[in-house]
Amino acid sequence: LIHQPSYSLLNRRIENNGVLATLRAENVGCICFAPLAGGILTGKYLNGIPADSRAGHDPRYLKPQSIRPEQLDKVARLAGIAESRGQTLSQLALSWVLRDPVVTSALIGASKPEQILENVKAIENLTFTEEELHEIDAILA
Repeated sequence: LIHQPSYSLLNRRIENNGVLATLRAENVGCICFAPLAGGILTGKYLNGIPADSRAGHDPRYLKPQSIRPEQLDKVARLAGIAESRGQTLSQLALSWVLRDPVVTSALIGASKPEQILENVKAIENLTFTEEELHEIDAILA
């Protein structure tokens, strides 16, 4: 059995409502979709909505009004943690989701080959210090 929820740093519902704990207890894998929160966790929206982005030209998956200033403030602070880890923001976001062994895969919506090459590097550092996890939780609180 495989459960496929939306799960990201900005959407921790399955963590907070016990779904991950239940999956772990039942030895069920979890394939997460939207681990980059529709592109918000790539940092591409920190300085506005680029015309070539999904929110800029195809709002079926991410509507411009869904990108809120308080979210972007959190994303900018997370980017600082990513930089200190030697990762891009998207690599940090993917590493964070994949750090839990119950998460067997994370589905990304790459639109360019370079994005896949960048994102796959996330698996090079899936370990977080307690300090990093605490800082991430404080940012997202």
